Amino acid sequence: MAEPVTNEAQDMVPRVICLLSSLLERVAESNDHYRLLKSQKMSFFHGTTRPTISIRSYLERIFKYANCSPSCFVVAYVYLDRFVKMQPSLPIDSYNVHRLLITSVLVSAKFMDDMHYNNAYYAKVGGISTAEMNLLELDFLFGLSFQLNVTPTTFQTYCTSLQREMWMRIQSPLQHFPQSVKIHCCLNEDESNHHQQLAV
Repeated sequence: MAEPVTNEAQDMVPRVICLLSSLLERVAESNDHYRLLKSQKMSFFHGTTRPTISIRSYLERIFKYANCSPSCFVVAYVYLDRFVKMQPSLPIDSYNVHRLLITSVLVSAKFMDDMHYNNAYYAKVGGISTAEMNLLELDFLFGLSFQLNVTPTTFQTYCTSLQREMWMRIQSPLQHFPQSVKIHCCLNEDESNHHQQLAV
């Protein structure tokens, strides 16, 4: 696996990568505690061990090699949120977040960008086999019930959520969620006033 984006290239990494990784790190960390408290459904996305590469480094790797637009990462965020709300027994944790990320970005790039790489290339970027990438894509699409359309309003809502993440990092860099709750990314696309939700 190639090295993640170097320090010299940090200024070239879009802010969405930093903010999305920060959000998902908090979600995965909190749900790791939940995983210990309560059994949950296993899926193709779960690994037997936690990957050694951090979420941020993994996202930076995808950004560096997949060449998809920054908006793809926002749409991937929308898809991740939809997936965990439609599959409540599969919360994002450290054992599945990497596979969910590479799959959501793959699906997003195919839906959003005119030019994109094939599954074999994404599998290499993600450090998995092509057969596994194909299986994860199919499972993800069925988990979403193929609901891939993202309206401009929804897109803007999730951009605002990521901006809120930046504010939270500045205001409360050491904030932790309670260990007894299962956290989704969650936004309600149907409401005009959107807040993150904690699903017990």
